Amino acid sequence: MKDTVELDSIDLAILRELQNDGRMTNVELASRVGISAPPCLRRVRRLEEAGIIAGYRAILDTTRLGQEIVAFCLVGLHHQSDAELKVFASRTSGWPLVREAWMVSVDSDFLLHCVAPDFRTFQDFVLEELTASENVDTVRTALTIRKVKDEGLIAFDGSETTETG
Repeated sequence: MKDTVELDSIDLAILRELQNDGRMTNVELASRVGISAPPCLRRVRRLEEAGIIAGYRAILDTTRLGQEIVAFCLVGLHHQSDAELKVFASRTSGWPLVREAWMVSVDSDFLLHCVAPDFRTFQDFVLEELTASENVDTVRTALTIRKVKDEGLIAFDGSETTETG
């Protein structure tokens, strides 16, 4: 079991600000959350060490990089034993088009977020890799039309404290 970390309003403000702009300096972050730089840095390091801040990454514009197709695939397996679920989950790491993979509790077993340069590449992946994979029973795809919302993963209203664990 993970250690419980108590988060106060300053911690939540730090998380909200970093989620919106992970590149800001510690001085800017401290200013935005209303504390001085040294305790702000200590708090950020504590949040990182506790695993609440899991990492930092750049958000890339897929279309400017020639990746025109964004799609989601719902994948159902023939057998859902723990071993089979782990095998399929592991297999997703070898597919560069799959950017995120989630085990889900709907009619399917996995939801894959895929990005491809064109429809043909995506189609080839679905037909030659995904549906051809051992234990895959069904694949339903949804091509996206346009992104209509892009927020951080956690909504913060700034008024509450919480515990994680």
